[in-house]
Amino acid sequence: MSSNPTPDGILQLGLAFWGSKTLLTAVEMGLFTSLAKGPKDLAALKKEFNLHDRSAKDFLDALVALGMLQRSGEQYSNTPESDLFLDRNKPSYTGGILEMANKRLYPFWDSLGEALRTGKAQNEASRGGEDFFGTLYSNPQTLKLFLKSMTGLSMGAAQAIAAKFPWKNYKSFVDVGTAQGGLPVTVALAHPHLTGGGYDLPVVKPIFEEYVASFKLSDRVKFHGGSFLTDPLPKADVIVMGHILHDWNLEEKKMLIAKAYDALPSGGALVVFEAIIDDDRSKNAFGLLMSLNMLIETPGGFDYTGADGCKWMKEAGFKETRVEHLLGPDSMVVGIK
Repeated sequence: MSSNPTPDGILQLGLAFWGSKTLLTAVEMGLFTSLAKGPKDLAALKKEFNLHDRSAKDFLDALVALGMLQRSGEQYSNTPESDLFLDRNKPSYTGGILEMANKRLYPFWDSLGEALRTGKAQNEASRGGEDFFGTLYSNPQTLKLFLKSMTGLSMGAAQAIAAKFPWKNYKSFVDVGTAQGGLPVTVALAHPHLTGGGYDLPVVKPIFEEYVASFKLSDRVKFHGGSFLTDPLPKADVIVMGHILHDWNLEEKKMLIAKAYDALPSGGALVVFEAIIDDDRSKNAFGLLMSLNMLIETPGGFDYTGADGCKWMKEAGFKETRVEHLLGPDSMVVGIK
C-alpha cells in the first residue's frame, strides 16, 4: 500500500531558495576560497568575514547540513566538491556562474510570472539598461572571470565528449562560442592527432590564447574571431556548439545549424551539447528550468528535446542523427553530414 501523502516534498521545493541563497552568499563572500587554504574555526571565520554572533554558527552549520562544508570538532573545511569547484584560485572554479546567478538572476527570477504572461525577457535590457552580454564583453576583467566560470561549468561535459565521441575518425574540429577554450583544450589533450580551434567574438582572443598556451597547445589549437550570427563558421571536420543553441529563437537555431552544415565536409559531424530535455519532457527538471531561465534572459531563447535537435539537423540536411547522454543533465545531439 502506498503511504499517505505528506506536504514534505512541496515544502522542500517551495522553500528551496533558502538553501540556494545560503550557498550563493557563501560563494559571493569567498568562503570556500578561504577554506581551501585549510580548516578554520568559528571564531576565525567570524572575524574574517565580519559575521554577527547571532547568525554565524547557523550559517556555517547550514552549509554543513546542505553538504557544502564539513565540520570536525570546531573546525570547518570544504568538501571535496566545494574545494575543487568553488575555490576561485583553481582552474576548475564554477563559482563564477553562481556569482552571476546571485547578483543578477536571483532578483530577475522574481519576475517569472510577468515573463510567463508576456513572453518577454526580464533582465537588464527589459528595465532600460544595457544587455547583459553587451556589458559583460565591454569589461575585460569581468569577461575573463565569466569565461573562466564557463570552463568550469562545461568541464565535465567536455571530458565526456572527449571520451565518448569517435575522434579517431576525424582530423580537425572547431568549438563555436568557445569562451576560454575549455572544450578545445580538453579534446586536444585527449587526442594528440587532432588540430582544433575556438570561435568567438574577437575580444575573447587574448583570454583564449592565454588559456591554451598554459597547456602548451598553441601550435594545435587556434582562435577564430567573428560573430556566428553574421559570419560564416570556420571549416573543420567536427563543429561543436556547447550551451549555444538554447540562447536563440527557433529561426536562429536553424540558421546556426545550417551554418554548421555548410562548414562541414561530407561525413563531418555537428556536436551540440547542453541540458537537453528528455523527449517525454518529464524527467530533466534542470533542462526545463534552464529553458525558463532563457525566458528570463533572452528575447527568444529556449531549451529543447533531443528529438527536436535531431529534427532540426535532418531539416538542414544531416543524414544521420543521434542523442547521447554525457553526465548529469547534459546530453549531446550529433549530426553526420
